[in-house]
Amino acid sequence: MVKRGQNKYENTILYLCSKLGGSVYGKKKLAKLLYYVDFDRYEFNESMKSVTGDKYKAWKMGPVPEKYMGVVQKLTAEGKISQESEEIPGYSHAAEIFTAKAEPDMSSFDEDDIKILDHVISKYGKLTGKQLEDLTHQEAPYIGTEPDQEIPFELAFYRETDFSDVMANA
Repeated sequence: MVKRGQNKYENTILYLCSKLGGSVYGKKKLAKLLYYVDFDRYEFNESMKSVTGDKYKAWKMGPVPEKYMGVVQKLTAEGKISQESEEIPGYSHAAEIFTAKAEPDMSSFDEDDIKILDHVISKYGKLTGKQLEDLTHQEAPYIGTEPDQEIPFELAFYRETDFSDVMANA
């Protein structure tokens, strides 16, 4: 039996991949997009809930969700995503590419979840993992947390997030 939260987490990854041309390029980029999905959702309308239900650690390269690679492995094993390595010119190591092989189950999300997912895709989807890392390093949740410690979701309220595009589509 799949827990609803786990199902929602899986569908979040599928949604991100499918809406970003079918794939997300890089573990770092996927981690940061999940961070923005969860912290924006927590802050939006002061809902104080995340989409994935995961916890985030303040690692050297920015916020990282604790369980995302386990969820990716499960999706890969089930054939819902593929995971490949690709050499990218100018990078010192291969990038992991996560490609959706299944459609997300939209019944996993409420209306505000979808608004936030679309907001994150629109605002951050074209950025690289490094650009997203640099952005997260400038935000209160990362700055206000000791290295390798859990990032308190309450710090989302100190980011001054612009939700004008989300509110315009309300």
